Amino acid sequence: MEHPYLLPLTVVLLGFLSQSFTKLTPRVSFPTGIPGRPLTRFSGHDVSNTTTLLLSENGDMLYVGSRNAVLALDVSHKDTIVLRSKLDWSPSEKDIEQCSMKGKKMADCPNFIRVLQFLNTTHIYACGTFAFSPRCTYINSETLTMSLKADEGRGRCPYDPYQRNTAIIVDGELYTGTVADYRGNRPVISRHLGEGRRLDLKLDDTLGWLEEPTFISSSFIPDEEKIYLFFSEVGREYDFIDKFIVSRVAQICMSDVGGQRTLQRRWTTFAKAQLLCQVDSELPYNVIQDIDTLPPAEGAPADDTLFYGLFTSQWSVNSGRSAVCSFRLTDIKSVFSGNYKVLNRDTLQWSTRVQEKIANPGECGLHNASDNALRFVKENFLADESVRPVGRRLTLLSSEHDYSHLTVQRVQAANSRDYTVLFLLTESGYLHKAVLLQSGAHIIEEVQVFEQPQLVKSLKLSIPTGMIYIGTSEGVVRVPTANCSFYWTCPQCVLARDPFCGWDPVSRACVEASKTRTGLCQDIDRGNVKEACNTVSMTHRDRFGPNKLPAGSDAAFQTHQLKVIHIFL
Repeated sequence: MEHPYLLPLTVVLLGFLSQSFTKLTPRVSFPTGIPGRPLTRFSGHDVSNTTTLLLSENGDMLYVGSRNAVLALDVSHKDTIVLRSKLDWSPSEKDIEQCSMKGKKMADCPNFIRVLQFLNTTHIYACGTFAFSPRCTYINSETLTMSLKADEGRGRCPYDPYQRNTAIIVDGELYTGTVADYRGNRPVISRHLGEGRRLDLKLDDTLGWLEEPTFISSSFIPDEEKIYLFFSEVGREYDFIDKFIVSRVAQICMSDVGGQRTLQRRWTTFAKAQLLCQVDSELPYNVIQDIDTLPPAEGAPADDTLFYGLFTSQWSVNSGRSAVCSFRLTDIKSVFSGNYKVLNRDTLQWSTRVQEKIANPGECGLHNASDNALRFVKENFLADESVRPVGRRLTLLSSEHDYSHLTVQRVQAANSRDYTVLFLLTESGYLHKAVLLQSGAHIIEEVQVFEQPQLVKSLKLSIPTGMIYIGTSEGVVRVPTANCSFYWTCPQCVLARDPFCGWDPVSRACVEASKTRTGLCQDIDRGNVKEACNTVSMTHRDRFGPNKLPAGSDAAFQTHQLKVIHIFL
């Protein structure tokens, strides 16, 4: 039955709501500033470039690394974000002058905070570009004061504010992927802050370990006692005229202390492999933009850990497209335990000839290995096989939206089944919430976060509080992951196909699904209203619209030209 009633007038319905919906067309779109999807913003005249976000364990405090400052934001309140304290950390005029004399733009010479990690329960470790002379410091997380004088940050933080890096602290030690020189020509993966317990380590400077990398992210897998790093770089194993970019996963063992003679103070456990986001014989989506880790479900083995990566392509035929691929930890481990390519040091060409293994590259505990074994792993660090995506297929492919960031969450629906939900940020300033189904990805909604596109610096998901934080060039925006109360009837709630939401026939409301709620009406896989709502008694008006519009909706309707789409139930 076709009916011309609108849902609450703060929404634009995009596409048909029948089973034949266009998979990557957001079902519901919320323009900025309307009451249907309230956002919370934090900004200030002296707050900009919120590059790095760090959440407290309970999600009540958000630490922000911005330009020339570290902020502590109280995010425990529903409708506001309150600045609790601010630590100014600016270069001196002399530092700025020296930066400018080196030929750098004045706009690039402030201190852009690029590392912000909890060191322990009382302190945060922070590093910034500091006028192209990186510095690091210890910050008391309660008082937001520096505990010690700032020390040199070379190899821990980039010099250039535009250069990407990754950093993670595990057991009080800092693992980083960045560049170790002013010109950005010396990429390095290193460990710091051993504090006398263990030696600091870094990659050997041998040609070929890293080839012009762009570091994206790093992840600690406790069961493996390994750090996995994700980046893109030039793929020297491909003999092309033009530089061919490949995406990589690399691993290092936390127990590594370097070799006794060969590879002294160097990683003995470094290995890397190609991440291949590709279907059949089509061109690969070869440039990784962002990646997030989805831990295994409760009770599942660590090998079921998934990494969801966002990729674009360097090929013009795929220009403007974004792809998401997922990779399973067990597949990554399998590739690292296989054969390795051999680098000819004379020709600098890679070959895949199989040779006798003197040692297993990437294996933990090699610091006690012989010099012969360490020389082998030193020259055999690139895995022969590529890591293929789960199911040998793309998780999502979009030709309509150019995505820049993603984060992922496992959500238990009312039927006690787990669903994977992706939050994807577009270059044009929209946040998409998509649920992954057997039939493909279904975009539940899009939320316009910015009126004007702006450079997004970071994306952080707080599962305990159900919030997403977006750091931009102008401040921080908070978006709730669920918006169940927006749906006023059982059909609307079910058709959303949102694992976060279900219709409660007792309270006659669309509510957040949880382990404590039972009897909710929901159908994530099919969106079948007839079956899901068949026990719900509805009047004609209940089916197609609320008795009255929420406060402010009339004004919203007058100020927004909303496209009327017929709703099929």
